[in-house]
Amino acid sequence: MKGKLIGIGVGPGDPELLTLKAIKKIQQAQVIIAPCSRFEEDSVALNIVKEYIQEDTIINKMIFPMVHCQETLQKAWQQNVEEIVEKLERGQEVVFLTLGDSMIYSTYIYIMKSIKEAGYRVESVPGITSFCAVANHMNVSLAEGEEGLSIIPFKNNEVLLENALREGNNVVVLKPSHNPKALASLLEKYGLQESFVMCSKCGQEEEETTTDIKVLKESKIPYLSTVIIKNNKSRDRVKEVGSINGKKERGK
Repeated sequence: MKGKLIGIGVGPGDPELLTLKAIKKIQQAQVIIAPCSRFEEDSVALNIVKEYIQEDTIINKMIFPMVHCQETLQKAWQQNVEEIVEKLERGQEVVFLTLGDSMIYSTYIYIMKSIKEAGYRVESVPGITSFCAVANHMNVSLAEGEEGLSIIPFKNNEVLLENALREGNNVVVLKPSHNPKALASLLEKYGLQESFVMCSKCGQEEEETTTDIKVLKESKIPYLSTVIIKNNKSRDRVKEVGSINGKKERGK
């Protein structure tokens, strides 16, 4: 019998935020694929789940290059898909780790589509997103009542973010490191410079949070950062929340 691909959302960084189902699947896996961007990099997702991996499980670090060259990208992705197919043909159960949730802006989505199109079985296990974790750390509601919530990856799409702010939605901004100064400008334009929180490396030892707009303007922002913006048309403001559960706060 052919094997099955299982995509597992491992959450934002804290191993205790893994679901029981995710842990069970990881413990049962014959092969675990841990995506990396370069050969010399450790896999953040793998580090999150390492305490649950069995000794006889095969760990395969798979490279997904973060480059703009489409030819290089397509070649790498096709090679990775073929490698997974080989394992599935041998009847192996293959777990593919992905940060956050498996269905939100994840590398796994594209792998899953290719594997499904090739006729193999696929199962996806949800995980806690970074923005849900940050909201809970800060005791900030993402949405309540009739409030709207927009989730926007901030890369060459300032117009999309501005439209969401103009409509009065609460907003989650992913990948703010692409242009933090532009994000700061939009916050000031709409009077929201005191209505946001940014968390970097959520759930990890290096986690930092800030509500200081100067950090967006003047500091280098880690790639694994998330911003939550509470719109002025919403009832709550981030500055009214209080302490940050003892986590390190930038800009203070």
